[in-house]
Amino acid sequence: MDKSHILSLPLQDTHVDRAPHTYERWLVAKLMRMAGSPPIRFRLWNGDVIEPVGKPARFTLHLADPKALYALVTNPNLAFGDLYSAGRLDIEGDLPDLMEALYRTIHQARQKWPRWLEALWRNHTPRSTGLSEARENIHHHYDLGNNFYRLWLDQAEMQYTCAYYERPDLSLEQAQLAKLEHVCRKLRLKPGMTVVEAGSGWGGLARYMARNYGVTVRAYNISREQVAYAREQAQEQGLDKLIEYVEDDYRNIRGQYDAFVSVGMLEHVGKENFHALSKLIRRSLKPNGIALIHSIGRNRPMLMNAWIEKRIFPGAYPPSIGELMALCEDGDFSVLDVENLRLHYARTLSAWMERFDAEGEAISEMYDKHFTRAWRMYLAGSLAAFRAGSLQLFQVVFTHGDNNLLPATRQDLYTFPAAPENT
Repeated sequence: MDKSHILSLPLQDTHVDRAPHTYERWLVAKLMRMAGSPPIRFRLWNGDVIEPVGKPARFTLHLADPKALYALVTNPNLAFGDLYSAGRLDIEGDLPDLMEALYRTIHQARQKWPRWLEALWRNHTPRSTGLSEARENIHHHYDLGNNFYRLWLDQAEMQYTCAYYERPDLSLEQAQLAKLEHVCRKLRLKPGMTVVEAGSGWGGLARYMARNYGVTVRAYNISREQVAYAREQAQEQGLDKLIEYVEDDYRNIRGQYDAFVSVGMLEHVGKENFHALSKLIRRSLKPNGIALIHSIGRNRPMLMNAWIEKRIFPGAYPPSIGELMALCEDGDFSVLDVENLRLHYARTLSAWMERFDAEGEAISEMYDKHFTRAWRMYLAGSLAAFRAGSLQLFQVVFTHGDNNLLPATRQDLYTFPAAPENT
């Protein structure tokens, strides 16, 4: 498999014997001030230690060589992940806790950054998500191999989206099934209804809807590996007469349906395509139909971290809540419900990371140590972002503006627990 999209420099011995120059020590101090003085000590390539000013260190950051320092100072948004992946930067302390501390201090500090620094450390505009580019973007992330994702996702339906921890004692498997039930209830599904799904992952939601609600589902996805897995599972479970998994772009959805659902796909659409998506939902939804979008988002518009966009998630753009509402306004939709599951996603990522770390050796054998470190950084950074509030998770339910056939309250969503007792 081609992993060139993740590799920057191979893991290597970059030991340097020389002492740091005075200006290099100054660069470390300056970098920490610009980052809001997080509780981090630096251990440099020759073993010298630079302590944080005015507070005890909670973490130690090891730099293997002077060039690693220069890369970090030039563009930390990109270099931090590359250096960690290559083993030229290492951490003493809990990686998600470190990333959360950085997000919190940087959020405060950047209000005082000079314009030249904001420009130097900026995240870049995401890659195009046009028809041809979207397939390559999805291949880049989702076609790494089903065996890879099976190692650390839930064993029930392989859900690579936020779970719903209805109770604090739920397992990952129970919480993911609860998420699927929560989505179905919000769509008010009934036997015989038709559903179209934009971006179906490994097909778990479509199978859950067909199996538990007796609906007919047409699910669109451009990941070849995911579609193949989904079709195989539907056939094994006797659901293939109710589900059609279509290997095609969501923009080619045709027909009208009682429900439109998209879980974890809007982040890949690109805000320049929101108008077209709004029009598509409007023409795809029957007069009394209901739509649900489940998406990572922001409290205000921001670009994706440069390293994640370049190495892990090309073309990614989590929309702000305002941009999500603008999509609804564009289609003249009535918004019925907005729920933020941010802390549920933090718990989901914590469970994923625990499983990922337990399978670290197996993953390195499948790919290599560089790949494993890169994905560990991605999961840790995402976990930290949800804890710190840099990322949100929105579920938005909406319908045509003139639809009056709606429930008067939300009581029916909570008549009995969404989570299964045992999985």
